Formats: sequence, structure tokens, C-alpha cells
Amino acid sequence: MKNRLLGNTGIKVSQLCMGTMTFGREADRSTSAAIYKRCLDAGINFFDCANVYSEGVAETILGELITDHRQQLIITSKCGVPFGSEINSQGGSRRHIMGSIEASLKRLKTDYIDIFFLHRFDDQTPLEVSLRALNDLVVQGKTRYIGVSNYSAWQTMKAGGLTALHDWAPVDCIQPMYNLVKRQAEVEILPMAKSENLGVMIYNPIAGGLLAGKYGNDHTEGEGRFTTSDMYQKRYRERWVFAAAKQFSKFAIDQGYHPVSLAVAWVCRHEAVTAPIIGARNVTQLEDSLRSAEIEVTDQLYDAVSDLTPTPPPATDRLEEQAK
Repeated sequence: MKNRLLGNTGIKVSQLCMGTMTFGREADRSTSAAIYKRCLDAGINFFDCANVYSEGVAETILGELITDHRQQLIITSKCGVPFGSEINSQGGSRRHIMGSIEASLKRLKTDYIDIFFLHRFDDQTPLEVSLRALNDLVVQGKTRYIGVSNYSAWQTMKAGGLTALHDWAPVDCIQPMYNLVKRQAEVEILPMAKSENLGVMIYNPIAGGLLAGKYGNDHTEGEGRFTTSDMYQKRYRERWVFAAAKQFSKFAIDQGYHPVSLAVAWVCRHEAVTAPIIGARNVTQLEDSLRSAEIEVTDQLYDAVSDLTPTPPPATDRLEEQAK
């Protein structure tokens, strides 16, 4: 397992980050512990979480697991998505941010979170309010760095401009969605991150299991998130993505790779990406993602995989310039 610098922070993280969204949901405590141990054995020091994962249970389980070696790990969490029934239990208000991190720290059994993310953009709260609260958390030592998840490039740059203007803690890390059938991030988000040297944690690198080749022609075929999750059915609703996933799966197998391994390795190969966030319901499922670290993605292999799906047009939409 290789290590990479996380943007401008100066800290080193493993090239793969373990996502804990399954902890307390598909993976019970014992299975989560087995996944966690396998990650440590593989050289992963980077674990991603959020307060809403399994309604807080994921943080509780992760907190129990990291106690003996907290200092060696990079732990993230998030707030902003609705959590609970209380009317103010969401968004980027100072009230919600401050209350959320206190609750997360208790569940994680730690004094600090390495990177604390705003889970999504809140267009009802001035961004200055959210960023000032996050800066105060850095000053208080409750988080080392701050990040934003699901932000567009302009929203991220606006946040960066505001933190620079007020001399607040900068946005050091972003967490966008990116995979072979969701390539919008290539247009502005990833070029922006490279330009500003931001840490980039990619989520959904295998498109919720779609790129594993486990589904057929639509949401009704196969077993997994696509047959049970309305969110994933909407996110990957276009029929062409299923055809592309089948084509990719065949290509990967023909090249001697498991589709999951190659899908993660392809994402990891992008020059702006620090670490894809992998996920698993059990250790057996985890192995395919871990094997991605063993794949050497040459320029030829990268281009061959990329050619399986449409390259999004440039931000200016001047296709004649993209062709040069």
C-alpha cells in the first residue's frame, strides 16, 4: 500500500481510504471489526465516516475500534445532512455544526477529528457562517483540518476565497463522487483540486456496485443497492450506464482483473485523486478493492478504460478545443 500527501496538509494517507457507511448496517460489530483489522494489515491508515451513517452507530463502532492506535490513524467525519427529527438537525448553521462535532467526538471516543467535512452545500445559510464555525473548531483543536463534500467547483472556490479573506482555516480536502460512469468531476472539480493542491477523497468509485458487474440491464436485475435504494436508482437511472458497466466488466475480466479492482485502480490513477473511498459488507468483498493497489495502470490501460464511457465536454463546451 502506497502513501500519498493529502493536499497542502503535509500529512500522509494511504492510497485507499476505508469508508464505514456499512458499519452497523450491512456489517455488524464483529464483521466491522474484521474489516477494520484487514485494512490495518493491508496498510490503510485512512478511515472515512459521517454522523448519519447507520444513524450514528458507524461512528460508535469505529470509535471502539480505533482506541488503541488513534494517533496512527487519519479519521474523518461529516455533518450537514439531516440527522434526527429536530428541525435544526441539518445544514451549515453554527448551531448544527457545533452540536454535531461534539456528538461525533463522543461516539468516536476521541478528542479530535482529523478532517471534518460539511456533507453538502447549504444554500440557506451564508457560507461565512459555516466556515467561521469550522475555523473555531480548528482553533479549539476539535478538528485538525476542514473539508467539503458534494460541493461544486465554484462553491469550493468561494469557500477558499472566504477563508483566505478572513484568515480562517483553509478548505484542505474535498469529497466528490467520481467513477467510470459518473465523470462530471473531470470537467471542473478535479482540475480545480489539482490547481489548488487540495486533497481529494473520491466516493462511489465502483458506482455502488454497478461496475462490479453484479447487475443486468436495469435496477431490477441483481441483488444490492440498486434493487433496494431509491437514492441509487435515481443516481444511476440512465439505462446506458448498465450497458457501459457490462462492457467494462467484460473488459476487466479479459485483461485478467476483477472489475472492482480495476474500477478502483482507474479512479486512483487520476492525477488529482488522493484516495478513493472503498466500502465493503464483509472481508471477502473487501479483498477485491484492496487488490486495486497492486494494479499498475499504464497510460494505455487508463486510456482503454476511459474510452469505454463518454468523456464529458469541457467547462467552456468548446469541443473543438478538447479534440486538440
